[in-house]
Amino acid sequence: MIDVLYFAWLRERIGTNRERVMTSAATVAELVAELEARSEGHALAFADKTSLRVAVDQELAGFSAPLTGVREVAFFPPMTGG
Repeated sequence: MIDVLYFAWLRERIGTNRERVMTSAATVAELVAELEARSEGHALAFADKTSLRVAVDQELAGFSAPLTGVREVAFFPPMTGG
């Protein structure tokens, strides 16, 4: 089981800020493909992957990051500071 966290507009499109997911995905990209199939909201949230960032166990990662031993994956839009 992996905890999947959603922030900002992803949370709004999917309708929750957290899901516990049973997955056979080997990478973040494979997990995203599974999530997109869950609902229309998920598909909409992941439609433009270039506008997403991902953290694996609270470390920034890419979509090719492996999921072996991972407990948490978070998705969020790019941040801007000021």
